[in-house]
Amino acid sequence: MRTVIRRRVTRMISAFLFQQPLPISPKHQYSLLPLTTTQRFLTASHGFRTLSTKSIPNMQDSASVSYLSQREAAEIDETLMGPLGFSVDQLMELAGLSVATSVAEVYKPCEYSRVLAICGPGNNGGDGLVAARHLHHFGYKPSICYPKRTSKSLYTGLVTQLESLSVPFVSVEDLPEDLSVDFDVIIDAIFGFSFHGAPRPPFDAIIRRLQTLQKRPVIVSVDIPSGWHVEDGDHEGGGIKPDMLVSLTAPKLCAKSFSGPHHFLGGRFVPPSVAEKYKLELPSYPGTSMCVRIGKPPKVDISAMRVNYVSPELLEDQVESDPVLQFRKWFDEAVAAGLRETNAMALSTTNKDRKPSSRMVLLKGFDENGFVWFTNYESKKGSDLSENPFAALLFYWEDMNRQVRIEGPVERMSEEESENYYHSRPRGSQIGAIVSKQSSVVPGRHVLYDEYEELTKKYSDGSVIPKPKNWGGFRLKPNLFEFWQGQPSRLHDRYLFTYIAVSWRPIRSLSGLQYSLQEGNPAWIIRRLAP
Repeated sequence: MRTVIRRRVTRMISAFLFQQPLPISPKHQYSLLPLTTTQRFLTASHGFRTLSTKSIPNMQDSASVSYLSQREAAEIDETLMGPLGFSVDQLMELAGLSVATSVAEVYKPCEYSRVLAICGPGNNGGDGLVAARHLHHFGYKPSICYPKRTSKSLYTGLVTQLESLSVPFVSVEDLPEDLSVDFDVIIDAIFGFSFHGAPRPPFDAIIRRLQTLQKRPVIVSVDIPSGWHVEDGDHEGGGIKPDMLVSLTAPKLCAKSFSGPHHFLGGRFVPPSVAEKYKLELPSYPGTSMCVRIGKPPKVDISAMRVNYVSPELLEDQVESDPVLQFRKWFDEAVAAGLRETNAMALSTTNKDRKPSSRMVLLKGFDENGFVWFTNYESKKGSDLSENPFAALLFYWEDMNRQVRIEGPVERMSEEESENYYHSRPRGSQIGAIVSKQSSVVPGRHVLYDEYEELTKKYSDGSVIPKPKNWGGFRLKPNLFEFWQGQPSRLHDRYLFTYIAVSWRPIRSLSGLQYSLQEGNPAWIIRRLAP
Protein backbone atom coordinates (compact mmCIF):
# COMPACT_ATOMS: atom_id res chain seq x y z
CA MET A 1 0.00 0.00 0.00
CA ARG A 2 2.79 2.41 0.92
CA THR A 3 4.51 1.70 -2.40
CA VAL A 4 1.31 2.55 -4.27
CA ILE A 5 0.98 5.82 -2.35
CA ARG A 6 4.62 6.69 -3.07
CA ARG A 7 4.16 6.10 -6.79
CA ARG A 8 1.03 8.19 -6.86
CA VAL A 9 2.65 11.07 -4.92
CA THR A 10 5.71 10.95 -7.20
CA ARG A 11 3.52 11.04 -10.33
CA MET A 12 1.48 13.95 -8.95
CA ILE A 13 4.60 15.97 -8.13
CA SER A 14 6.08 15.27 -11.55
CA ALA A 15 2.84 16.28 -13.21
CA PHE A 16 2.82 19.53 -11.26
CA LEU A 17 6.42 20.33 -12.15
CA PHE A 18 5.89 19.69 -15.86
CA GLN A 19 2.38 21.22 -16.05
CA GLN A 20 0.67 17.93 -16.92
CA PRO A 21 -2.87 17.02 -15.88
CA LEU A 22 -2.97 15.18 -12.57
CA PRO A 23 -3.59 11.43 -13.07
CA ILE A 24 -6.27 10.97 -10.41
CA SER A 25 -8.67 8.11 -10.94
CA PRO A 26 -12.29 8.26 -9.69
CA LYS A 27 -11.37 5.58 -7.19
CA HIS A 28 -8.77 7.83 -5.60
CA GLN A 29 -10.35 11.27 -5.72
CA TYR A 30 -8.45 13.91 -3.78
CA SER A 31 -10.51 16.46 -1.94
CA LEU A 32 -9.95 19.75 -0.16
CA LEU A 33 -12.78 18.98 2.24
CA PRO A 34 -12.00 18.91 6.00
CA LEU A 35 -10.09 15.83 7.06
CA THR A 36 -11.65 13.14 9.18
CA THR A 37 -10.36 12.53 12.68
CA THR A 38 -8.40 9.53 11.43
CA GLN A 39 -6.85 11.53 8.60
CA ARG A 40 -5.78 14.36 10.88
CA PHE A 41 -2.86 12.49 12.36
CA LEU A 42 0.48 11.33 11.01
CA THR A 43 1.71 8.21 12.75
CA ALA A 44 4.82 8.38 14.89
CA SER A 45 6.14 5.10 13.51
CA HIS A 46 8.91 6.94 11.70
CA GLY A 47 10.28 8.44 14.90
CA PHE A 48 8.84 11.91 14.32
CA ARG A 49 6.78 13.80 16.84
CA THR A 50 3.10 13.20 16.11
CA LEU A 51 1.67 16.06 14.09
CA SER A 52 -1.98 17.00 14.05
CA THR A 53 -3.78 19.57 11.94
CA LYS A 54 -5.48 20.53 15.17
CA SER A 55 -2.39 22.61 15.84
CA ILE A 56 -3.34 24.72 12.83
CA PRO A 57 -6.13 27.30 13.26
CA ASN A 58 -9.29 25.67 11.99
CA MET A 59 -12.36 27.28 10.46
CA GLN A 60 -15.38 25.04 10.00
CA ASP A 61 -18.02 25.76 7.39
CA SER A 62 -21.09 26.73 9.40
CA ALA A 63 -23.31 24.67 7.07
CA SER A 64 -21.55 21.44 8.07
CA VAL A 65 -21.78 22.01 11.85
CA SER A 66 -24.45 20.37 14.01
CA TYR A 67 -27.04 22.54 15.77
CA LEU A 68 -28.87 21.54 18.94
CA SER A 69 -32.49 21.95 19.88
CA GLN A 70 -33.36 23.17 23.38
CA ARG A 71 -34.25 19.61 24.41
CA GLU A 72 -30.99 18.16 23.08
CA ALA A 73 -28.94 20.86 24.79
CA ALA A 74 -30.65 20.10 28.13
CA GLU A 75 -30.14 16.34 27.69
CA ILE A 76 -26.44 16.76 26.95
CA ASP A 77 -26.02 18.92 30.06
CA GLU A 78 -27.77 16.26 32.16
CA THR A 79 -25.50 13.59 30.68
CA LEU A 80 -22.35 15.60 31.34
CA MET A 81 -23.34 16.29 34.95
CA GLY A 82 -24.73 12.82 35.51
CA PRO A 83 -23.02 9.64 34.32
CA LEU A 84 -20.01 11.53 32.90
CA GLY A 85 -19.10 13.06 36.23
CA PHE A 86 -18.84 16.78 35.44
CA SER A 87 -19.89 19.30 38.07
CA VAL A 88 -21.62 22.60 37.33
CA ASP A 89 -18.61 24.62 38.44
CA GLN A 90 -16.28 22.61 36.15
CA LEU A 91 -18.45 23.24 33.11
CA MET A 92 -18.90 26.89 34.06
CA GLU A 93 -15.15 27.36 34.39
CA LEU A 94 -14.51 25.81 30.98
CA ALA A 95 -17.33 27.80 29.39
CA GLY A 96 -16.17 31.11 30.87
CA LEU A 97 -12.59 30.45 29.78
CA SER A 98 -13.89 29.70 26.26
CA VAL A 99 -15.70 33.04 26.16
CA ALA A 100 -12.63 34.94 27.38
CA THR A 101 -10.32 33.31 24.83
CA SER A 102 -12.82 34.00 22.04
CA VAL A 103 -12.89 37.68 23.00
CA ALA A 104 -9.09 37.75 23.10
CA GLU A 105 -8.92 36.18 19.60
CA VAL A 106 -10.63 39.19 18.01
CA TYR A 107 -10.73 42.14 20.40
CA LYS A 108 -7.20 42.84 21.61
CA PRO A 109 -6.80 44.61 24.97
CA CYS A 110 -4.73 47.39 23.41
CA GLU A 111 -7.91 48.67 21.72
CA TYR A 112 -10.78 46.92 23.51
CA SER A 113 -9.64 46.89 27.13
CA ARG A 114 -12.83 48.17 28.83
CA VAL A 115 -15.25 45.27 29.17
CA LEU A 116 -18.69 45.26 30.76
CA ALA A 117 -20.04 41.81 31.61
CA ILE A 118 -23.82 41.89 32.12
CA CYS A 119 -24.67 38.72 34.03
CA GLY A 120 -28.03 37.12 34.59
CA PRO A 121 -29.05 35.02 37.62
CA GLY A 122 -28.43 31.59 36.08
CA ASN A 123 -25.60 29.52 34.65
CA ASN A 124 -25.18 31.88 31.71
CA GLY A 125 -24.49 34.67 34.17
CA GLY A 126 -21.97 32.45 35.94
CA ASP A 127 -20.20 31.93 32.61
CA GLY A 128 -19.99 35.70 32.30
CA LEU A 129 -18.48 36.07 35.79
CA VAL A 130 -15.83 33.45 35.01
CA ALA A 131 -15.10 35.10 31.65
CA ALA A 132 -14.61 38.46 33.36
CA ARG A 133 -12.13 36.97 35.79
CA HIS A 134 -10.07 35.44 32.98
CA LEU A 135 -10.22 38.65 30.96
CA HIS A 136 -8.79 40.51 33.95
CA HIS A 137 -5.82 38.15 33.93
CA PHE A 138 -5.52 38.57 30.15
CA GLY A 139 -4.91 42.30 30.62
CA TYR A 140 -8.45 43.68 30.14
CA LYS A 141 -10.29 46.00 32.55
CA PRO A 142 -13.62 44.29 33.20
CA SER A 143 -16.59 45.66 35.10
CA ILE A 144 -19.62 43.64 36.19
CA CYS A 145 -23.32 44.44 36.12
CA TYR A 146 -24.99 41.69 38.14
CA PRO A 147 -28.50 42.88 39.13
CA LYS A 148 -30.07 39.64 40.37
CA ARG A 149 -27.49 37.94 42.55
CA THR A 150 -28.08 34.48 43.95
CA SER A 151 -27.01 33.22 47.35
CA LYS A 152 -25.70 29.90 46.00
CA SER A 153 -22.11 29.30 47.06
CA LEU A 154 -20.90 28.78 43.49
CA TYR A 155 -21.96 32.29 42.51
CA THR A 156 -20.98 34.03 45.74
CA GLY A 157 -17.56 32.44 45.36
CA LEU A 158 -17.20 33.89 41.86
CA VAL A 159 -18.20 37.32 43.17
CA THR A 160 -15.60 37.04 45.94
CA GLN A 161 -12.91 36.10 43.43
CA LEU A 162 -13.71 39.15 41.30
CA GLU A 163 -13.82 41.47 44.30
CA SER A 164 -10.41 40.19 45.40
CA LEU A 165 -9.09 41.36 42.01
CA SER A 166 -10.70 44.79 42.55
CA VAL A 167 -13.01 44.25 39.58
CA PRO A 168 -15.76 46.87 39.98
CA PHE A 169 -19.45 45.95 40.19
CA VAL A 170 -21.81 48.49 38.64
CA SER A 171 -25.53 48.72 39.37
CA VAL A 172 -28.04 49.15 36.57
CA GLU A 173 -28.78 52.66 37.82
CA ASP A 174 -25.10 53.62 37.64
CA LEU A 175 -24.58 52.46 34.07
CA PRO A 176 -23.72 55.45 31.84
CA GLU A 177 -26.41 56.66 29.50
CA ASP A 178 -24.01 56.23 26.59
CA LEU A 179 -22.33 52.86 27.08
CA SER A 180 -19.77 53.64 24.36
CA VAL A 181 -18.19 56.31 26.55
CA ASP A 182 -17.01 53.85 29.22
CA PHE A 183 -16.89 50.47 27.48
CA ASP A 184 -15.39 48.86 24.37
CA VAL A 185 -16.92 45.38 24.75
CA ILE A 186 -20.16 44.21 26.35
CA ILE A 187 -20.49 40.56 27.26
CA ASP A 188 -24.13 39.54 27.07
CA ALA A 189 -24.35 36.74 29.65
CA ILE A 190 -27.94 37.35 30.71
CA PHE A 191 -29.98 34.37 29.53
CA GLY A 192 -28.99 30.88 28.34
CA PHE A 193 -30.68 28.12 26.39
CA SER A 194 -33.01 27.15 29.26
CA PHE A 195 -34.66 30.58 29.35
CA HIS A 196 -38.14 31.01 27.90
CA GLY A 197 -40.80 33.68 28.07
CA ALA A 198 -40.42 37.45 28.05
CA PRO A 199 -37.50 39.09 29.90
CA ARG A 200 -38.49 40.73 33.17
CA PRO A 201 -37.10 43.88 34.83
CA PRO A 202 -34.38 44.99 34.96
CA PHE A 203 -33.18 42.80 32.10
CA ASP A 204 -35.90 43.89 29.68
CA ALA A 205 -34.67 47.49 29.86
CA ILE A 206 -31.02 46.40 29.56
CA ILE A 207 -31.79 44.35 26.45
CA ARG A 208 -33.60 47.31 24.89
CA ARG A 209 -30.50 49.44 25.48
CA LEU A 210 -28.29 46.83 23.86
CA GLN A 211 -30.61 46.73 20.84
CA THR A 212 -29.92 50.41 20.14
CA LEU A 213 -26.12 50.17 20.12
CA GLN A 214 -24.37 50.95 16.85
CA LYS A 215 -20.67 50.16 16.21
CA ARG A 216 -19.26 50.53 19.72
CA PRO A 217 -19.22 48.96 22.15
CA VAL A 218 -19.21 45.57 20.44
CA ILE A 219 -21.52 42.93 21.88
CA VAL A 220 -20.38 39.38 22.64
CA SER A 221 -23.27 37.04 23.39
CA VAL A 222 -22.71 33.89 25.43
CA ASP A 223 -24.39 30.86 23.81
CA ILE A 224 -27.74 32.61 23.16
CA PRO A 225 -28.18 36.31 22.35
CA SER A 226 -30.40 37.47 25.21
CA GLY A 227 -34.02 37.89 24.16
CA TRP A 228 -33.69 35.42 21.27
CA HIS A 229 -35.69 32.22 21.13
CA VAL A 230 -33.30 29.29 21.60
CA GLU A 231 -34.51 27.63 18.39
CA ASP A 232 -36.21 30.32 16.31
CA GLY A 233 -33.66 33.04 16.98
CA ASP A 234 -34.71 36.69 16.72
CA HIS A 235 -38.06 35.65 15.28
CA GLU A 236 -39.83 38.89 16.18
CA GLY A 237 -37.06 41.11 14.86
CA GLY A 238 -35.51 44.07 16.59
CA GLY A 239 -33.48 41.91 18.98
CA ILE A 240 -29.84 42.21 19.99
CA LYS A 241 -27.47 42.10 17.02
CA PRO A 242 -24.27 40.75 18.59
CA ASP A 243 -20.93 41.19 16.85
CA MET A 244 -19.72 37.88 18.29
CA LEU A 245 -21.56 34.75 19.35
CA VAL A 246 -19.75 32.18 21.48
CA SER A 247 -21.72 28.94 21.26
CA LEU A 248 -21.04 26.46 24.07
CA THR A 249 -20.91 22.65 23.75
CA ALA A 250 -22.48 22.94 20.27
CA PRO A 251 -24.35 25.76 18.50
CA LYS A 252 -28.05 25.98 19.26
CA LEU A 253 -30.58 26.22 16.43
CA CYS A 254 -30.91 29.97 16.90
CA ALA A 255 -27.26 30.36 15.86
CA LYS A 256 -28.34 29.71 12.25
CA SER A 257 -29.87 33.20 12.37
CA PHE A 258 -26.66 34.80 13.60
CA SER A 259 -25.31 37.19 10.97
CA GLY A 260 -22.52 38.87 12.90
CA PRO A 261 -18.88 38.67 11.81
CA HIS A 262 -17.53 36.37 14.53
CA HIS A 263 -18.99 33.01 15.53
CA PHE A 264 -16.91 30.84 17.87
CA LEU A 265 -17.50 27.48 19.51
CA GLY A 266 -16.28 26.97 23.07
CA GLY A 267 -16.58 24.44 25.85
CA ARG A 268 -13.99 21.89 24.93
CA PHE A 269 -15.51 19.10 26.97
CA VAL A 270 -17.74 17.04 24.66
CA PRO A 271 -16.66 13.37 24.93
CA PRO A 272 -16.86 11.03 21.90
CA SER A 273 -19.78 9.11 23.37
CA VAL A 274 -21.95 12.23 23.46
CA ALA A 275 -20.84 13.33 20.00
CA GLU A 276 -21.70 9.89 18.63
CA LYS A 277 -25.08 9.66 20.38
CA TYR A 278 -26.25 13.02 19.06
CA LYS A 279 -24.39 12.67 15.74
CA LEU A 280 -22.57 15.92 16.40
CA GLU A 281 -20.39 17.33 13.65
CA LEU A 282 -18.12 19.80 15.44
CA PRO A 283 -14.90 21.50 14.33
CA SER A 284 -11.56 20.48 15.80
CA TYR A 285 -10.05 22.87 18.31
CA PRO A 286 -6.67 24.27 17.22
CA GLY A 287 -3.74 23.30 19.43
CA THR A 288 -4.47 24.05 23.08
CA SER A 289 -7.13 26.66 22.33
CA MET A 290 -10.45 26.69 24.17
CA CYS A 291 -12.30 28.16 21.20
CA VAL A 292 -12.58 27.59 17.45
CA ARG A 293 -14.08 29.81 14.77
CA ILE A 294 -17.16 28.63 12.90
CA GLY A 295 -17.46 29.87 9.35
CA LYS A 296 -15.11 32.16 7.50
CA PRO A 297 -13.72 35.29 9.12
CA PRO A 298 -15.23 38.51 7.81
CA LYS A 299 -13.71 40.25 4.83
CA VAL A 300 -11.55 43.11 5.97
CA ASP A 301 -10.21 46.27 4.45
CA ILE A 302 -6.50 45.61 4.73
CA SER A 303 -5.73 49.31 4.37
CA ALA A 304 -7.78 49.99 7.50
CA MET A 305 -6.05 47.36 9.65
CA ARG A 306 -3.98 49.03 12.34
CA VAL A 307 -3.20 48.89 16.05
CA ASN A 308 -2.80 51.94 18.23
CA TYR A 309 0.18 50.93 20.37
CA VAL A 310 0.19 51.78 24.05
CA SER A 311 3.59 51.48 25.76
CA PRO A 312 5.58 53.27 28.46
CA GLU A 313 7.76 56.03 27.04
CA LEU A 314 11.32 55.00 26.28
CA LEU A 315 13.39 58.05 27.23
CA GLU A 316 17.07 58.71 26.56
CA ASP A 317 18.17 58.20 30.14
CA GLN A 318 16.46 54.77 30.17
CA VAL A 319 18.48 53.38 27.27
CA GLU A 320 21.65 51.44 28.03
CA SER A 321 24.82 52.83 26.47
CA ASP A 322 25.80 49.31 25.37
CA PRO A 323 23.29 47.91 22.84
CA VAL A 324 24.05 44.31 23.81
CA LEU A 325 23.03 45.13 27.38
CA GLN A 326 19.89 46.85 26.08
CA PHE A 327 19.07 43.80 23.97
CA ARG A 328 19.62 41.48 26.94
CA LYS A 329 17.29 43.62 29.05
CA TRP A 330 14.51 43.46 26.46
CA PHE A 331 15.12 39.79 25.73
CA ASP A 332 14.91 38.88 29.43
CA GLU A 333 11.69 40.88 29.79
CA ALA A 334 10.17 39.06 26.80
CA VAL A 335 11.12 35.69 28.32
CA ALA A 336 9.67 36.73 31.69
CA ALA A 337 6.44 37.74 29.94
CA GLY A 338 6.08 34.18 28.65
CA LEU A 339 6.15 35.09 24.96
CA ARG A 340 6.30 32.14 22.56
CA GLU A 341 9.68 31.55 20.90
CA THR A 342 11.28 34.74 22.15
CA ASN A 343 14.44 33.72 20.30
CA ALA A 344 12.74 33.57 16.88
CA MET A 345 14.27 36.08 14.47
CA ALA A 346 13.98 36.98 10.81
CA LEU A 347 17.31 36.49 9.07
CA SER A 348 17.77 38.47 5.86
CA THR A 349 20.60 37.75 3.43
CA THR A 350 21.55 38.73 -0.11
CA ASN A 351 23.44 36.76 -2.72
CA LYS A 352 26.20 38.01 -5.05
CA ASP A 353 23.51 39.43 -7.36
CA ARG A 354 22.12 41.49 -4.45
CA LYS A 355 18.84 39.58 -4.45
CA PRO A 356 17.50 39.50 -0.88
CA SER A 357 15.75 36.65 0.91
CA SER A 358 14.40 36.29 4.45
CA ARG A 359 13.37 33.45 6.71
CA MET A 360 12.73 32.78 10.40
CA VAL A 361 15.48 31.07 12.38
CA LEU A 362 16.21 30.61 16.08
CA LEU A 363 18.84 32.56 17.97
CA LYS A 364 21.03 30.13 19.90
CA GLY A 365 23.23 32.53 21.83
CA PHE A 366 24.48 36.09 22.02
CA ASP A 367 27.14 38.10 23.84
CA GLU A 368 29.55 40.93 23.12
CA ASN A 369 31.08 38.77 20.36
CA GLY A 370 27.89 38.47 18.33
CA PHE A 371 24.60 36.67 17.67
CA VAL A 372 24.64 32.95 16.87
CA TRP A 373 22.47 30.53 14.88
CA PHE A 374 23.04 27.12 13.28
CA THR A 375 22.09 25.75 9.90
CA ASN A 376 23.13 23.75 6.86
CA TYR A 377 25.96 25.61 5.11
CA GLU A 378 24.60 24.46 1.72
CA SER A 379 21.13 25.89 2.32
CA LYS A 380 19.89 29.06 0.61
CA LYS A 381 20.96 31.24 3.53
CA GLY A 382 24.29 29.42 3.78
CA SER A 383 24.89 29.94 0.06
CA ASP A 384 23.98 33.62 0.30
CA LEU A 385 26.34 34.17 3.23
CA SER A 386 29.22 32.47 1.41
CA GLU A 387 28.73 34.92 -1.46
CA ASN A 388 27.95 38.00 0.63
CA PRO A 389 28.89 37.61 4.32
CA PHE A 390 26.59 40.32 5.67
CA ALA A 391 23.12 39.92 7.17
CA ALA A 392 20.32 41.59 9.09
CA LEU A 393 18.35 40.17 12.01
CA LEU A 394 14.90 41.25 13.19
CA PHE A 395 13.27 40.33 16.49
CA TYR A 396 9.57 41.18 16.93
CA TRP A 397 7.85 40.81 20.29
CA GLU A 398 4.26 41.69 19.45
CA ASP A 399 2.77 41.57 22.93
CA MET A 400 5.35 44.07 24.17
CA ASN A 401 5.14 46.42 21.15
CA ARG A 402 8.86 45.99 20.57
CA GLN A 403 11.22 45.10 17.75
CA VAL A 404 14.99 45.09 17.40
CA ARG A 405 16.98 45.31 14.15
CA ILE A 406 20.61 44.17 14.06
CA GLU A 407 23.02 44.36 11.12
CA GLY A 408 26.61 43.33 10.60
CA PRO A 409 29.15 41.02 8.99
CA VAL A 410 28.78 37.26 9.43
CA GLU A 411 31.39 34.56 9.92
CA ARG A 412 31.30 30.81 10.38
CA MET A 413 31.83 29.52 13.88
CA SER A 414 34.68 27.18 14.69
CA GLU A 415 34.23 23.47 14.09
CA GLU A 416 34.62 22.86 17.82
CA GLU A 417 31.77 25.27 18.69
CA SER A 418 29.52 23.68 16.07
CA GLU A 419 30.34 20.17 17.29
CA ASN A 420 29.58 21.10 20.91
CA TYR A 421 26.20 22.57 20.02
CA TYR A 422 25.29 19.77 17.62
CA HIS A 423 25.78 17.10 20.28
CA SER A 424 23.77 19.11 22.81
CA ARG A 425 20.67 18.77 20.59
CA PRO A 426 18.12 15.95 20.96
CA ARG A 427 19.24 12.87 19.03
CA GLY A 428 16.22 13.17 16.75
CA SER A 429 17.30 16.69 15.78
CA GLN A 430 20.84 15.46 15.12
CA ILE A 431 19.50 12.80 12.76
CA GLY A 432 17.20 15.35 11.16
CA ALA A 433 20.22 17.53 10.33
CA ILE A 434 21.78 14.59 8.46
CA VAL A 435 18.55 13.70 6.64
CA SER A 436 17.75 17.22 5.48
CA LYS A 437 19.78 18.43 2.54
CA GLN A 438 18.29 21.80 3.28
CA SER A 439 16.80 23.79 0.36
CA SER A 440 17.33 20.90 -2.09
CA VAL A 441 14.40 19.34 -3.95
CA VAL A 442 13.03 16.02 -2.61
CA PRO A 443 10.60 13.72 -4.51
CA GLY A 444 8.35 13.26 -1.47
CA ARG A 445 8.13 13.26 2.31
CA HIS A 446 8.50 9.47 2.37
CA VAL A 447 12.15 9.92 1.33
CA LEU A 448 12.81 11.89 4.50
CA TYR A 449 10.89 9.40 6.63
CA ASP A 450 12.71 6.39 5.24
CA GLU A 451 16.19 7.85 5.73
CA TYR A 452 15.27 9.07 9.20
CA GLU A 453 14.00 5.60 10.13
CA GLU A 454 17.12 3.97 8.76
CA LEU A 455 19.46 6.28 10.71
CA THR A 456 17.38 5.94 13.88
CA LYS A 457 17.91 2.16 13.74
CA LYS A 458 21.60 2.60 12.94
CA TYR A 459 22.22 4.72 16.03
CA SER A 460 19.72 2.99 18.32
CA ASP A 461 22.63 1.63 20.37
CA GLY A 462 23.31 5.13 21.69
CA SER A 463 26.53 5.60 19.74
CA VAL A 464 27.69 9.09 18.81
CA ILE A 465 25.88 10.59 15.82
CA PRO A 466 28.47 12.37 13.65
CA LYS A 467 27.86 16.00 12.75
CA PRO A 468 27.51 16.57 9.01
CA LYS A 469 30.46 18.47 7.54
CA ASN A 470 28.08 20.91 5.88
CA TRP A 471 26.31 21.83 9.11
CA GLY A 472 27.37 24.40 11.69
CA GLY A 473 27.01 27.82 13.18
CA PHE A 474 27.14 31.41 12.02
CA ARG A 475 27.93 34.45 14.13
CA LEU A 476 26.83 37.97 13.23
CA LYS A 477 29.09 40.69 14.64
CA PRO A 478 26.80 43.73 15.02
CA ASN A 479 27.74 47.16 13.77
CA LEU A 480 24.18 48.52 13.98
CA PHE A 481 21.23 48.10 16.36
CA GLU A 482 17.85 49.75 16.27
CA PHE A 483 15.43 49.46 19.20
CA TRP A 484 11.79 50.26 18.40
CA GLN A 485 8.91 50.60 20.85
CA GLY A 486 5.39 51.30 19.58
CA GLN A 487 3.59 54.38 20.87
CA PRO A 488 0.15 55.97 20.34
CA SER A 489 -0.55 57.87 17.11
CA ARG A 490 2.52 56.31 15.47
CA LEU A 491 4.89 58.49 17.52
CA HIS A 492 7.10 55.49 18.21
CA ASP A 493 10.37 55.48 20.16
CA ARG A 494 13.36 54.55 17.98
CA TYR A 495 17.02 54.46 19.01
CA LEU A 496 19.80 53.77 16.54
CA PHE A 497 23.16 52.46 17.77
CA THR A 498 26.01 52.67 15.25
CA TYR A 499 29.52 51.36 15.87
CA ILE A 500 32.56 53.56 15.25
CA ALA A 501 36.26 52.80 15.49
CA VAL A 502 36.97 55.72 17.84
CA SER A 503 35.14 56.61 21.01
CA TRP A 504 32.83 59.51 21.69
CA ARG A 505 32.28 61.12 25.07
CA PRO A 506 28.55 61.45 25.87
CA ILE A 507 27.30 64.88 27.01
CA ARG A 508 23.79 65.28 28.43
CA SER A 509 21.95 68.44 27.35
CA LEU A 510 18.42 69.78 27.22
CA SER A 511 18.12 68.48 23.68
CA GLY A 512 19.12 64.96 24.70
CA LEU A 513 22.33 63.01 24.20
CA GLN A 514 25.22 64.63 22.34
CA TYR A 515 28.74 63.36 21.79
CA SER A 516 32.25 64.76 21.38
CA LEU A 517 35.07 62.89 19.66
CA GLN A 518 37.99 61.81 21.83
CA GLU A 519 40.88 59.41 21.71
CA GLY A 520 40.26 55.93 23.05
CA ASN A 521 38.49 52.64 22.44
CA PRO A 522 35.76 51.94 19.85
CA ALA A 523 32.29 52.95 20.95
CA TRP A 524 28.61 53.10 20.02
CA ILE A 525 26.85 56.31 18.96
CA ILE A 526 23.21 56.53 20.07
CA ARG A 527 20.69 58.64 18.14
CA ARG A 528 16.94 58.99 18.50
CA LEU A 529 15.19 58.59 15.16
CA ALA A 530 11.93 60.10 14.01
CA PRO A 531 9.19 57.45 13.93
